[in-house]
Amino acid sequence: MTTTTLAVLVPLLPFLGSAAGLLLGRTAPGFVRPLAVLPTLAAAVLAVLVAARQGGGKAIDASTQLTPTGSVPIDLSLHIDGFAALTAVLVGVVATCVQIYSTGYLRADPRYPSYAALVSLFTSAMLVVVYSGDLMVLLVGWEVMGICSYFLVGHYWETPEARAASLKAFLVTKLGDVPFLIGLFALATDAGTFRITGVLGAVAHGGLDHPTLIALLLLAGVAGKSAQFPLHTWLPDAMAGPTPVSALIHAATMVAAGIYFTARLLPVFAASAAAMTVLAVMAAITMVGSALAALAQDDIKRVLAYSTIGQLGYMAGALAVGDRGAAVFHLVSHGAFKALLFLAAGAVIHAAGTNSLTAMSRMSGLARRVPDAYWTMTVALLALAAIPPFAGFFSKEAVLVAAEHTALGERDVAPAGAGWTVLVAGLLTALLTAAYALRLWLRTFRGRGAEAPDHGRQPIAMTSVLWVLAIPSLGFGLSVTYLDDWFDGHPLTPTLTTAVLGTGLAVAGAAVTYAVWRTLAARTPVTAPVPHVDHPDAEAGQVEAEALHLPHPAEDPADPGRVLLGPLHAPARDGFHLDAVYRTAFVRPVLAAASLVRFLDREVVDTYVRAAGNSAKGLGWLVRRAQTGNVQTYLSALLAGSVVLAIVAVALANAAAGA
Repeated sequence: MTTTTLAVLVPLLPFLGSAAGLLLGRTAPGFVRPLAVLPTLAAAVLAVLVAARQGGGKAIDASTQLTPTGSVPIDLSLHIDGFAALTAVLVGVVATCVQIYSTGYLRADPRYPSYAALVSLFTSAMLVVVYSGDLMVLLVGWEVMGICSYFLVGHYWETPEARAASLKAFLVTKLGDVPFLIGLFALATDAGTFRITGVLGAVAHGGLDHPTLIALLLLAGVAGKSAQFPLHTWLPDAMAGPTPVSALIHAATMVAAGIYFTARLLPVFAASAAAMTVLAVMAAITMVGSALAALAQDDIKRVLAYSTIGQLGYMAGALAVGDRGAAVFHLVSHGAFKALLFLAAGAVIHAAGTNSLTAMSRMSGLARRVPDAYWTMTVALLALAAIPPFAGFFSKEAVLVAAEHTALGERDVAPAGAGWTVLVAGLLTALLTAAYALRLWLRTFRGRGAEAPDHGRQPIAMTSVLWVLAIPSLGFGLSVTYLDDWFDGHPLTPTLTTAVLGTGLAVAGAAVTYAVWRTLAARTPVTAPVPHVDHPDAEAGQVEAEALHLPHPAEDPADPGRVLLGPLHAPARDGFHLDAVYRTAFVRPVLAAASLVRFLDREVVDTYVRAAGNSAKGLGWLVRRAQTGNVQTYLSALLAGSVVLAIVAVALANAAAGA
């Protein structure tokens, strides 16, 4: 079987599994789990085979023209280079892990068939984005992911949080997708093609007439999809969906799409120094702001959500300094340990038997009760904090090294100012990341909160996946010396300067956090146990925190984040009130405009409509009064009318004769 055929099957198999799952979900429920797992697993295996055959060498290209458009042609094409091959492996592996994990995590969920089918469709759409060689076909996968995220985030549609989160995710990403679509059309107009190879060829020969405008329009879509400032606010709220969905969105689909797209078309952005500077500033604000917000969150999933935003900021920073190899290297590395973090958090939630106990201030005794989640999450947090030799250290160092080279003028793809911006923000974020990672670990597994009811050992389908993902979280970075050919041939090995600075700051952030935690723990009494609430499935029960009569965690005295952030704690906990800014700048004006339109429709437009209706009704009333049914009345009216007409005719004749 040719490599092209294998590549076509990679996104096709999850799509067919999704369609079959939707068709057989009600009539043959026994086939739902095999249809969820096996096609995705087969796609992952085929993606590995495609990567092995591609081998980091020459890109694989194949295409066939779709129906002629009459202008810029659209091709059903593949373009598989080292970036695409490795990213597809990441998507396939993480999606398979999520599907296997979900069979245990959502075993009692009545909507599991539709959930599994949507996850498969989500996976297929991301694989289309990864392998596509045509921007219009890529856009199809891009938009399908958007609608899948809407349904999956809103899986628990009975809760207002899930409904609001799904709508917010859809609208905020669409806010970026509108200029993104305009940018794609402008790019195709200048380049004369939607083919990625054709676009890159046009850029190389100076064929773009409006590079800055096009790059900025495309960046709007990237900011929405990959949760970059200022369009990142949807991602923390998306935690209202099932935890496996969070793992899929944060690790291998949706948010990875924007970074991957930018890496694919990096020469388009590099053609404009202004666009690269904007991207660098956006990445820097995203990194630092999200790390501060993560240090103030009490919900374990929101900490991880802001962590994802910050790590995406690292990837965007690598792209802003012109090194797409470092960006995709961190994308793949982050995908492994972030999927592990979310799935381990799901095991913690599952052990508690309720989704309301995701607050770290209410956790206690979990290291003993969920040892698999404890050890694997420890590995993932060390990778997140970039502690050597874990995977996150090597990939994050690759970003810092790229920023250093640009800042010192050793690489002229981007302005030196962009390099300094990314480098300083990256080092500061390294300190903050280690601080919130250790804070999460201490408060989750060494906390003294109210111990939740014990619902027994987690299913093997969940725990086995955790250990599978722990392997790349620990060892993927060690393969850095063998990956140069996959990433444009650029070396990704750390340098002494950034390694010492980055690791030193991470250790300092962790040490200060630990010292503050020890001091606060010594002063804080142990919280009384939580009353037993019997909900055997983690999220199907949807027990609200208010039902347990628990204190609000915002004022938890044992939280080191409150001490470390000081006056920044309250605004950081609320995402620096960016949602309030959006409400003031966008939501309220739109609502006011809607109220005005409603008033005009009701009081002006409807007034004329009602007047026209009343006039016709009144005229009908008059005509109806004339219809008495009496023949004598009709003859009398006819005679009277004839007399009147005769009199008028005589008068007109006399007037004419007199004239």
